[in-house]
Amino acid sequence: MTIDPALLAKLVCPATRTPLRWDAARGELISDAAGLAFPVREGVPILLLREARPLSD
Repeated sequence: MTIDPALLAKLVCPATRTPLRWDAARGELISDAAGLAFPVREGVPILLLREARPLSD
């Protein structure tokens, strides 16, 4: 799975409003500023804080 680069350019972390980066190996959007990873399910980014996992996992 990949994320459309145009979509990725528009997405920001809901906690910090900083850009996200795509981790293709895990299929997640990463917020380095918040230390969170957001899942992408069936091509849809789930940008809810309650769905994010800490990067330390």
